[in-house]
Amino acid sequence: MNAVLAPCACFHCGLPVPAGSRWSVAVDGAARAMCCPGCEAVAASIVASGCADYYLSRTEFAAPADLAALAPPELVLYDAGAAVGDAVVDAVYSVDGIRCAACVWLIERRVRGVAGVRAADMNVTTGRLSVSWNDAECRPSAIIGALRQIGYAAYPFDPQRHGEQLERERKKLFRQLFIAGLSMMQVMMYALPVYLANDGTMDADMTALMHWASLLLTLPALLYSAQPFWRGAWIGLKTRMPGMDVPVALGIAAAAGGSIVALLRGHGDVYFDSVTMFIFLLLGSRYLELSARRAAAGALENLRHALPAAAARMPAYPSSRRTDLVASSALQAGDMILVRPGEAVAADGVIVEGDTDVDLALLTGESRAQRRAVGAELPGGAVNTGQPVVLRVTRAARQSTMALLVELVERAGMGKPRIAQWADRVAAWFVAALLLFAVAVWVAWQLSDPARAWQVAVAVLVVSCPCALSLATPTALAAATSRLLRHGVLVVQPHVLETLHRATHIIFDKTGTLTRGQPALRAVRLLGAATRADCLAIAAALEESSTHPLGTALRAAAGGARRDARELRQTAGQGIEGVVDGVHYRLGSAAFAGAGDAGAPSDDASQVFLAGPGGVLACFELADALREDAGDVVRQFQRRGMEVILLSGDAPALAARVAGQLGIARALGGQMPEQKLAFVQALQAQGAVVAMVGDGVNDAAVLRAADVSFAMGGGSDLARMHADCVLMSNRLADLGDCAQTASRTLAVVRQNLAWATLYNTCAIPAAALGMLNPWMSSIGMSVSSAVVVINALRLRAKD
Repeated sequence: MNAVLAPCACFHCGLPVPAGSRWSVAVDGAARAMCCPGCEAVAASIVASGCADYYLSRTEFAAPADLAALAPPELVLYDAGAAVGDAVVDAVYSVDGIRCAACVWLIERRVRGVAGVRAADMNVTTGRLSVSWNDAECRPSAIIGALRQIGYAAYPFDPQRHGEQLERERKKLFRQLFIAGLSMMQVMMYALPVYLANDGTMDADMTALMHWASLLLTLPALLYSAQPFWRGAWIGLKTRMPGMDVPVALGIAAAAGGSIVALLRGHGDVYFDSVTMFIFLLLGSRYLELSARRAAAGALENLRHALPAAAARMPAYPSSRRTDLVASSALQAGDMILVRPGEAVAADGVIVEGDTDVDLALLTGESRAQRRAVGAELPGGAVNTGQPVVLRVTRAARQSTMALLVELVERAGMGKPRIAQWADRVAAWFVAALLLFAVAVWVAWQLSDPARAWQVAVAVLVVSCPCALSLATPTALAAATSRLLRHGVLVVQPHVLETLHRATHIIFDKTGTLTRGQPALRAVRLLGAATRADCLAIAAALEESSTHPLGTALRAAAGGARRDARELRQTAGQGIEGVVDGVHYRLGSAAFAGAGDAGAPSDDASQVFLAGPGGVLACFELADALREDAGDVVRQFQRRGMEVILLSGDAPALAARVAGQLGIARALGGQMPEQKLAFVQALQAQGAVVAMVGDGVNDAAVLRAADVSFAMGGGSDLARMHADCVLMSNRLADLGDCAQTASRTLAVVRQNLAWATLYNTCAIPAAALGMLNPWMSSIGMSVSSAVVVINALRLRAKD
């Protein structure tokens, strides 16, 4: 039912509209008044994305919006959708009421059944649903309605509301757990004397009194704490898609119902202690699972909230230092912004004033602050920990590095690897088979020992809850991806860890991947009387304000040995000259410096000559340097039995030289993008599982074609968008860490699946043969689920 709108109330949030308000948005053919620019911006975004019928299906007003709290639409996705084709819309929804992994299967199956829906993927770790639909055949209200029919509340993803909902869910679950634990302890106080008095020392009236007291103390657990199981079982039965809550609810109902009947008849066994224990232990395992999911999603949420909502724009810089507070989403290339100490950078930019230290931990996993000076680039999301700086925005917020990474985050975890799909299918069939088996066991015991039939059937239902089986894979994958993200590795596709573990070949691009992709000083040949340190200091002074890669490399090589240069004059394409310590110097090509035939460069190095009044002083050889960790990473994959191949567009001789330095046996140079693609496809046709690592635009096609692909964080946007995993840290060593994490994760998944299988193989026959009481079954089931979750959480602790 739509929220009732009071006169002169904001159509979006319901608050009073100020007199003379100029804010409004056209919704459903009519101008709707808004109370502030924040509500106007959000409402306009919703309407522009084709989701105006959100206002027809809502049950309450949205939270009031203000400009300071307004985040970029492409990050918040509050509008629930964005057109990506002729009539295709993608959306991200928050879904309330997810209890366990079986809910994912139910939600995805129901939403995919809505007419016009192309795809639906539920992320159990973050509680978000990603949906794609044809706008001509489906509206958002149909999707939300379909979820409501099966008992789940959904709304367009809003980070603040989503976080508040998760906290409410956690607090409610804790209250239910507390009530169940209190009931269990009190019931045990009455049950223990009855157990100890089985020799007839307690008369029938006292025994009945103990049992009635136990029933009264069990009611809070049954009516309040067990609500998640009742609700989940009812939804499963109503939709004819029984999940894990069905056997749990049946077990609780059977134990409680049988105990009540026995109490009313005055004879028979009662299991109120087992009922309260079962509810408490199962809620405890679910609380542990919820905590694990929130911890695993924490790193993703931190990344999503890294960009500030507002920025201090300087419209008249440099003539005026006046600042205007604007939404980060309004920033455009060329805008000047002031970033104060402690603030995050709102968009990618270049420092034009001030030197400072920045924290890039969220982007790269590097915890140490890094120095940045005038001319340095800062990505959106970096935190200024030093002095105020002025930045010139180079890319709008929606196109910034952080926006791209957040877009990748939204894709992360939305699908499932094959092993997770297998576990989900097995768990779904397991529930149906379990119910039939419980009925068969009850019938068999009715024929042999009717007095124990009910107890044995309850024990079977309780002991065999498939929570452990369904939790085995998603919990481990969530823990592993969370750990990798904290170290600067963003896993975009769900199959990355599984496929990397199976890979037989790993192919590296050269420039920007095995090498830094930028020149570094390789050698200094002294041609005069000056020392190496003096030559570097003079060259660095001449190149102090240069943005050329060769000048940057010379400044880096000189370190802190700097001098002041004056009367600088640059000759395009030749070099630069100036006065250092009263002496005139020239730095540049051999012809510019008057070096003549001082030496021919190698085929992979550039030569820069330094000349003074007395002639040529030095020759600097600069070349694309290997990454320090490249050799270790190559050897690591070779030890894993994978064939390492270098595939480069550079000259074959240069590719062969780099391969020889790294110990790579097979190197192919001069490869065009289509040749790289054909090479990978040929390997795959021979049965190889190929991992590809690249960074450039020319690597995009082969990254997409590889079985699993990795893009360097400092590479092109196109490469990052086509890769399955992004090394945001730009450290090649993190690729090796990813491979080790993949091995550990698959080992943990196999351990969890083996444990769940072993447990059910042993516990179900034992319960069916009458060897386990209901209370013993409840302990076994809860311990089984807890073992799986705790084992998976070990992956987060391996830093």
